[in-house]
Amino acid sequence: MASKIYDVIVVGSGASGGWVAKELTEKGVEVLMLEAGPPRVPTRDFTEHIWPYQLKYRGFGNQKKLLENQPVQRLCYACDDYSHQFFVNDHEHPYTFPADKPFMWIRGRQVGGKTFCWARVSYRYSDFEFKAASHDGYGEDWPISYKDLEPYYDRIESYIGISGSYEGLPQLPDSRFLPPMRLSCGELVAKEIVEKKFGWKLIVDRSANLTVPLNGRPACHYCDQCQRGCFTASYFNSPSVTLPAAARTGRFHLVSDAVVSHVIMNGQGKADGVAYIDRTTKAAREVRGKTVVLAASTLESTRILLNSRSRRYPNGVGNAHGILGHYLMDHTTLEQAGGTMPALQSSVREPVGRPCGYIIPKYVNTVGPSRNKNFLRGYYFAGDGRQEFYGHASSTPGFGREFRDKVRSHIPYSFSVYAQGECLPRHDNFVTLDPEKKDAWGIPVLHIHASHGENELAMAKAMRDHLGEIIDALKLEDRNPPRDELNVFGKNIHECGTARMGVDPKTSVLNAFNQVHEVKNLFVTDGACFVTQGCWEPTLTIMAISARAADFIADELSKGNL
Repeated sequence: MASKIYDVIVVGSGASGGWVAKELTEKGVEVLMLEAGPPRVPTRDFTEHIWPYQLKYRGFGNQKKLLENQPVQRLCYACDDYSHQFFVNDHEHPYTFPADKPFMWIRGRQVGGKTFCWARVSYRYSDFEFKAASHDGYGEDWPISYKDLEPYYDRIESYIGISGSYEGLPQLPDSRFLPPMRLSCGELVAKEIVEKKFGWKLIVDRSANLTVPLNGRPACHYCDQCQRGCFTASYFNSPSVTLPAAARTGRFHLVSDAVVSHVIMNGQGKADGVAYIDRTTKAAREVRGKTVVLAASTLESTRILLNSRSRRYPNGVGNAHGILGHYLMDHTTLEQAGGTMPALQSSVREPVGRPCGYIIPKYVNTVGPSRNKNFLRGYYFAGDGRQEFYGHASSTPGFGREFRDKVRSHIPYSFSVYAQGECLPRHDNFVTLDPEKKDAWGIPVLHIHASHGENELAMAKAMRDHLGEIIDALKLEDRNPPRDELNVFGKNIHECGTARMGVDPKTSVLNAFNQVHEVKNLFVTDGACFVTQGCWEPTLTIMAISARAADFIADELSKGNL
């Protein structure tokens, strides 16, 4: 394998790497993909149709094992007795941070990355994100606009399937939608109240779940356990959608359990290949390629660049001006607000199982009288309204016929709402290599230095006030007020930045096509390239950017420019 020279080496098999591989191989390019983790086998690893009594620990999990091996990962809602196999062992994958700046790094190392258990929320960015600096004067604009990415959004959505409703909002561009899912009874009540009182739209969420068959994949059957895998491939994940498309070309080669340590650079300053360590045997190996694409996830791709040190690149590749690692972002969130809707308490069961909720799109600091002078950028609200049948049953005392009658006759109806806001890109949120600590394969780990700034804290106050106003307007009972504090940095699992795009090599790592300024045959296509992140989930935009970069790479390869 070491003697073969591939057209392109792609590091990472998740949302970004899958699209790069699909697009390149379909254009005649031979691709070698390296994935740090193992493949997942549905019959062994998927648990969406498993009942608690079929699990060894009845769904409560071996808490001692989870505490011992996954003390960070288990803080994610999806890491439990059913799906902890999709998350890393924290002892094998350490990282460090200052004691007063905790960071929560959730990782999934397997073929498919985190696309097995992502929340599937899919929003387009607009020029409120791409040209944010032009709107409010803070930071830098992206070197691309919405018009540059719009055809790639179209391409991604047409292939993977996004369900949603057409709303015509400038701050949240419409996608090429499959039929939308339905709002629940509680959400329909809330929609009428919220739209009348605040003038905000409340709409069904936009999700990468199929509502009709598409490209040989059946529609979602609404088991509502998407974080546990999907036997029917009814939501997007790369092993079911993009990787098979790449494999069908005959030009795709996948090596799993390949833990990449660094990019191999030649004497002319170009990428010559990649060095990796076999995950199970810990044998060191190298592969060669004409072009290297890092799609290993935001912080992993940056770690690889920082570890790619040599005499020519003493501070890592792409770090000639000390920008690499800086401008780390993750969304801010206020959670746990809500209560019950007494008018909807009923003995009639509402159909359950829909794998999405509702969203109230961002309005603050967008258009019209929405300006808030206390902070920059904005936030959106989301949640769901549903009957709490199982929680109600488990908390109701008694047994026998009397117990059953209590459970059936008065099913409470809950309504939850949270707010998610934008994190400004700041130079003092950054990552570096830890000078002492290494992972299980001897590779230096990251030291992550990140915290919420004054703008995020000011925004949090407005988020909290609005959440309270929504709860009041809905006249909820048994209320849970919103949290007083923002989530710990990293908890949203939307980390972006650290190798951002830009026009000026002195203030950015990549150009408009994800190409490292100082190394023309090296690219970074995941969330590391983001200049801003808005308040929207980044995955759909990561995929669109990856497809656009792949088009550029294929064209440059055909011209002999790489």
